[in-house]
Amino acid sequence: MNYNWDWGIFLQQDYTGQAYLQVLIKCWGWTFAIAAVAWIIALFAGGVIGTIRTLPNKGFVNRFLLVFGNAWVELFRNVPVLVQMFLWMFVIPQVIPALQILRPHPFIMAVCALGFFTSARVAEQVRAGIQAIPRGQRDAARALGLNTFQTYFYILLPIATRIIMPPLTSEAMNIVKNSTVAMVLAGLPELMNFLTQAMEETQRIFELYIAVAILYIITAFGFNRVMRFIEKRMRIPGFASGAAGGH
Repeated sequence: MNYNWDWGIFLQQDYTGQAYLQVLIKCWGWTFAIAAVAWIIALFAGGVIGTIRTLPNKGFVNRFLLVFGNAWVELFRNVPVLVQMFLWMFVIPQVIPALQILRPHPFIMAVCALGFFTSARVAEQVRAGIQAIPRGQRDAARALGLNTFQTYFYILLPIATRIIMPPLTSEAMNIVKNSTVAMVLAGLPELMNFLTQAMEETQRIFELYIAVAILYIITAFGFNRVMRFIEKRMRIPGFASGAAGGH
C-alpha cells in the first residue's frame, strides 16, 4: 500500500493558530510532568505502605497499620487504572465534597490516580525487598539497642532499596506508559489528547501516531536511564542487584 507521507503537517497551524509541532512539544511536557509527579507520589506512598506491611504483628497500632497497608494495596492494585481515573474524575469529588476543588484541575486528578495506582505496586516491591533481608540484620539491630524506627531507617531500608532498584526501574517505565489513560480527563493537554484532536483535524494518522510513539519511547527511555544511573550508583558489588558483577 502506498501512502503519501506529509511530515510538513507539524508546521501547519491548528484551530488556535499554533503550529502542530508547538502543540505536540507542549503536550509532551505535560505528559512528562504527569509521569514525573505521579512517580514521586508512588515512591513516597509505596515506600511508606510497603514498610508498614513488614511491621511485627504485635500491638494495636501495628495491627491497625498492617490492616491499613493491606487494604491500600488490595484497593489500588486490583482496580484498573482507567477505572481509577474515572473515579477521581466523577466519583471522589462527589463522595468527598472537600475534594470538589480538584475537578477544575485535571493534572492533579491524573497524578493522584497514577501515583496511588503505582504506589500499590511499589509497596509490594518494598515489602518483598525488606522481607528478603536475612533475619539476622534485625537481630543485630536489636542487639545494638536500636528501636523499630532506627532499625528500618538505618539498616533495613538502605539494604532493601538496593535490592528493589531493578524492579523499580520497570515500574518507572510503566508509569510513563500508563499516563496514556489521562486522555479521559477533558482539558488536560497531554500526548493522547493531542493525538485525538490532531487526527480529527488533519486525518494524518500515520505521521501523528509515529511522532507520538517516538516521544513516548524517548520519555520512557529517559526514565529508564535515570533509574539505571541511580541503581549503578547504589550498587554494592557482590550484593543484591549488583550480585551479577560481584566476585
